[in-house]
Amino acid sequence: MGTRLADKIKRVMTPKEISDIDVIIPIPETSVTSAPCVAAVLKKKFVQGFVKNRYVFRTFIMPGQTQRKQGVKRKLNAMNEEFAGKNVLLIDDSIVRGTTAREIVAMAREAGAKKVYFASCAPPVTHAHIYGIDLASPNELVAHDHGQDRAIEEIARYVGADRVIFQDLQDLKTACSEAVVLKTAPYEQLDFEVGVFCGDYVTPVDEGYFQHLEEVRGETRKLKVLEKARQAVANGSLNQEEVDIVANGVKVTANGDVVPATSNYEQSHTNGDNKRRRRSREEGTPPKDRMDISLHNYRDFPAS
Repeated sequence: MGTRLADKIKRVMTPKEISDIDVIIPIPETSVTSAPCVAAVLKKKFVQGFVKNRYVFRTFIMPGQTQRKQGVKRKLNAMNEEFAGKNVLLIDDSIVRGTTAREIVAMAREAGAKKVYFASCAPPVTHAHIYGIDLASPNELVAHDHGQDRAIEEIARYVGADRVIFQDLQDLKTACSEAVVLKTAPYEQLDFEVGVFCGDYVTPVDEGYFQHLEEVRGETRKLKVLEKARQAVANGSLNQEEVDIVANGVKVTANGDVVPATSNYEQSHTNGDNKRRRRSREEGTPPKDRMDISLHNYRDFPAS
């Protein structure tokens, strides 16, 4: 997998960009096996630049965005001496919402990296997972843009990297096939469930199933928003939006946003919110308020 990712990097990046890479750094632990292969093919130095806190759960399955961001800050700590004044190529297993990648790129820059390239061992995740792991709503996936695949350059701007490279789907399937020990069947006959990358699932999916999933997610989000507004009332710190929520309840828009259940609010705010989210992704505003690593569990923090 790492060898094929290195070949993709050589096809995508210019010779000048590759020659300028000083070190290749994995995001522990899932990319530690692939990153050395990338380093070997590109003939670059491989170093461990992050210290991982093993007491924090996987951030991409945490229930709220606030918890996911806090989880990333506590999960990894960059070692300044491995980043200061260097052009680094970071290797991770995948990019889902972009939350983790964005925080990691910010860490690298804060540690002194001059340029930060980011390579994913998986192709862009553009569709929902329907076989047991609720990765995210499609609208939350950084590579998904209202039914269309988001441009790689736009993803790079959002996560704050100088360039983002994804593994090709066929290369991923071939790498997995080569890793399977078979006595009879050739590699070409192997196939895998790759629905999250292309929407082509191995089992038939009813047309209304994804709408049903969004409705279920919407109900869950509604409960969280209502609870947050009630807490604001109890603390005496509610804003106008929370006043509307307490007074009128909430509803889920067609885009999956939870808004106060008043038509005027939805009309005046939904379009503006979508524009602000798009502008934030395009500008790639780096995250702020970084926190040092410490032994905390994500349950230390209330759900967002």
